Amino acid sequence: MNDNLDHLFKPRAVALIGASAKELSIGNVIIKNLLHYKFTGPVYPVNPKVDEIRGLKAYASVLDIPGPVDLAHIVIPPPFVPDAVEECGKKGIKAVIINTAGFKEMGPEGQALEDDFLARAKKYGIRIVGPNCQGIINSDPAINAYCNFTFTYPQPGYISVVAQSGGVGAVLMQAFYDMGVGQRMYASNGNGSDVSITEFISYYGKDEGTRAIVLYAESLENPLEFIEVVRKVTARKPVLAITAGRTDKGAEASRSHIGGLAGSISMDLIFRKAGILAFTNQEELCHAAVALSSQPVPKGNRVGIITNTGGPSVIAIDELVSCGLVIPPLSAKAAETLKGSMLESASIRNPLDVVATAGPAHFKSALEVMMNEDQFDSIYLNFVTPPFVDCENVAREIAAAAKAGNKPIVCNYMTDKEKWAGTSKILNEGGIPCFDFAETAARAMYSLVRYNKILSSEKGTVRIFNDVSRGNVARILDNAKHMNREVLTANEVYSILEAYKIPVTPWKVASDVKEVVYNATQIGYPVVVKVDSETIIHKSDVGGVAVNLKNSGEIQAAVEKMKTALGGGMKFLVQKFLKPGRELIIGAKASEGTGHILMFGLGGIFVEVLKDVAFAISPVSDTEAMEMISSIKASALIDGFRGEKGINREKATEVIQRVSMLCADFPAIRELDLNPLFAIDDAICAVDARIIL
Repeated sequence: MNDNLDHLFKPRAVALIGASAKELSIGNVIIKNLLHYKFTGPVYPVNPKVDEIRGLKAYASVLDIPGPVDLAHIVIPPPFVPDAVEECGKKGIKAVIINTAGFKEMGPEGQALEDDFLARAKKYGIRIVGPNCQGIINSDPAINAYCNFTFTYPQPGYISVVAQSGGVGAVLMQAFYDMGVGQRMYASNGNGSDVSITEFISYYGKDEGTRAIVLYAESLENPLEFIEVVRKVTARKPVLAITAGRTDKGAEASRSHIGGLAGSISMDLIFRKAGILAFTNQEELCHAAVALSSQPVPKGNRVGIITNTGGPSVIAIDELVSCGLVIPPLSAKAAETLKGSMLESASIRNPLDVVATAGPAHFKSALEVMMNEDQFDSIYLNFVTPPFVDCENVAREIAAAAKAGNKPIVCNYMTDKEKWAGTSKILNEGGIPCFDFAETAARAMYSLVRYNKILSSEKGTVRIFNDVSRGNVARILDNAKHMNREVLTANEVYSILEAYKIPVTPWKVASDVKEVVYNATQIGYPVVVKVDSETIIHKSDVGGVAVNLKNSGEIQAAVEKMKTALGGGMKFLVQKFLKPGRELIIGAKASEGTGHILMFGLGGIFVEVLKDVAFAISPVSDTEAMEMISSIKASALIDGFRGEKGINREKATEVIQRVSMLCADFPAIRELDLNPLFAIDDAICAVDARIIL
């Protein structure tokens, strides 16, 4: 990976191959944007059929341009693109944006053209953005590069955006513009044939002018590289992301529980593994980016509230508390100080209602006290602009407090922005994130707390177990592969689990009723008998399971019943019958590009009815495994309820990590289900399992 994209974002000169005199063509709009945005370098239209475009001299070829060029746009039909890239290479151009569409997305012919221009680019050390893309923007006044055909001209700011979809990217840019919030850099890389989303984020991460990074992605070429690179970025500055396809009906048809439940969650899991703040709402993402790009990160989740109107503060408290934030009381010292500085009608508590007639001095005192209160990590403001108050000087006090303090301030700003334009300008220039609704401001505050949690969370340790028998598992899987079998037999599955010290109930496999009875005697009554057939996945649904069999007579009757219902020629799994404990499920599913996705939740029928499960990408650390257990809705139940003893979380965590290691060691495992596992007293034990290759 090469994340030095200076030729792309800081070009000395830009050429446009396919420049056009037609007013509404892309080849004309890009030149118009460069000139309108006051690009600080020369712009060279390339078109052999005209002499000038928008007052600029046109050249027949990039080779005819007299000066050096760092960046070229290509806006010509696909068949001519490879030769154009070749000419760029001969000219010494190091970055090319291919706006033209019609390459690999169109089939084999388009793929051949794309392979051709990429080979030529590699020969000359050219980085390609696109094809089928908008391009980039850099608002740095020293550059003012609007190498893009969109329509929003961002003011300088601290938020950098990368979007796989140009349409979503344009929406995000416009949203920030409408909020009066500047942006630093923007990129939309379309097909992403060369420069990747990962490289854009890495470049933004090293850019001192970028304080927050916003990402829209639907897929990733190399998820593991993305996680590795972006984790380093999120340790220094926030990355906020949104994806699409979360409700993809096409969670593949599957023969295991995890296959049906995992669906299209892998992108969200990638974001979590990389330390990214994930969102499902574009507007909320934009609001969070504004707060994170302008405010310090709070040290905790304790909020002090200042308001000059009652109702919105109540709404704010409801939202803050529902997000897990805390509203501590004022200290006695703070309350005493405020009694001497507030109006008589003020409510001296948290929330601190300074009342509508409060002026600059009252807000100044309130902010100073709140900023110095040790039990507050952040300050939430409800600020309505009464016509009988010097609101501009109130705004100045808010901006001054934000500048002087080290706690974030978020404001629910209620006003007519045209009539109070001066007040709005002061807050904006002071970097105060302002939002129209109390809930919106509260959610933005929550995003600040979420990022602090990412920064302060323990990453944990991925355990390596040295007591496993890899050779035994390898022999079993090689044999199944040799026989072209996908579904492993019970004998194979339980042998694999034992090889990795994953606890299972005592078991044996039998070929006939006589052997079933003998095995039951060896294991000890009562027992469970299950049909062992790779074509029968959900055995209990077809009468393939008999439980709590106490003697040979009951075994013989159960086996004969199974043979009558399901036919002969099958084997039987005999297991020790255990009194049910808390039923759990642990599963794993291979996911392209990320290894395996692991699942934990309530097992048995509950997994199908409640679907109360948590996921993580392997390898799973001990901290991640604990988080999986804690994050399900029934976490309180598995900890014990109304006198019932809870599960042994440490042992459940170990099983999750052993499954994680098993799947990492043997990528051929496509799906694995331990369902259910019984958690009884301090023990945890799998009583049913399947593995699919």
